[in-house]
Amino acid sequence: MSGAVPSASSGRKPIGYWLARIRVPLGFAAAAVFLLRARPTPLSLALGLPMAALGLALRALASGHIRKNDALATTGPYRFCRNPLYLGSAILAAGFLLAAADPLMAVAAAVLFAAVYGPVIRREEAYLAQRFGPAFTAYCRAVPRFWPRLWPAPVPAQDHAVSGFSLALYRRHREYNALMGYALVTAVLVLKMFLPHWGAPWL
Repeated sequence: MSGAVPSASSGRKPIGYWLARIRVPLGFAAAAVFLLRARPTPLSLALGLPMAALGLALRALASGHIRKNDALATTGPYRFCRNPLYLGSAILAAGFLLAAADPLMAVAAAVLFAAVYGPVIRREEAYLAQRFGPAFTAYCRAVPRFWPRLWPAPVPAQDHAVSGFSLALYRRHREYNALMGYALVTAVLVLKMFLPHWGAPWL
């Protein structure tokens, strides 16, 4: 998505709202449990790590095409789906879960992802509809929310939109933190392959 999310109105909030509010610390907690439970094998690493790298690359590409609050992102990966950053995160997580060879964590992660990011996406879309009006409505008609198109949508670039990938935007959004996270998790998974009993056996 290409806009900041306004504060929610007062009143009783659904559970999805609160999960979305704490999604960063919740993500760190889930990552810790994931790494403790992981039991990677050479095959699981060979299958999962390239998939995770694909998700990382999609996030990096999307981050270089988005200018939050300034323009509606409709170029690059945003011509295939409206949420390439979240799609990249989903592919990245799926790759790591495959690498970890833990089906139970995979199911839990899928439920958690839907519970957290479903409300986030809906709130962001409500804000973008208000911020960009008919342009966002037309964009939504042409581009799917999450599951990507097979070919780019014929959507016009909006005013102040990024025409191509911008390394400056990649840096501004600090997407390099995702790259460092990928390297760290990969190192831990490889280490756990050689030390399979290192972790938390009670989990």
